[in-house]
Amino acid sequence: MGSTLCIGAGLIAAALAAGTAMANGEKAHAARRIDYSKAEQTPFGIAADPRKAKRTIRVDMSDAMRYTPSEIEVRRGAVVRFVPTNKGQVLHEMVLGTMDELRQHAELMKKHPGMEHEAPHMAHVAPGKTGEIGWRFTHAGTFQFGCLIPGHFEAGMVGKVTVK
Repeated sequence: MGSTLCIGAGLIAAALAAGTAMANGEKAHAARRIDYSKAEQTPFGIAADPRKAKRTIRVDMSDAMRYTPSEIEVRRGAVVRFVPTNKGQVLHEMVLGTMDELRQHAELMKKHPGMEHEAPHMAHVAPGKTGEIGWRFTHAGTFQFGCLIPGHFEAGMVGKVTVK
């Protein structure tokens, strides 16, 4: 009976830990399933399988509300694998888009701060963890990436992607 109680208590503790981790934005990356054959074109490109990337770009996110590097240059048509790493103590995210789209999404997040959202052009990254985005920039121009967690975008947590 004692070992059954210990196993049951262990399972409950594991379930609570998993629930807490999910509530804090720590989503199991392996669970993120994207059907790239159904990816939709956006004004800033299209989702691409990161395993097919010829270039990996590591981006650090900090509690100073900054990305390093904050400016990135890529070739039009190339598949890029972004690996955002959260060096801070709070949840951060990397969301690709146009400045107008990011501003609109940031406003929506302020109105609904607990809203969960998932899309191929974004990675939510818990403290000390890394995420992954596979992307093909199909249009030349200047695009942005930002952290849309309420207050972060407004504090300047925005970067720039120049596509040539």
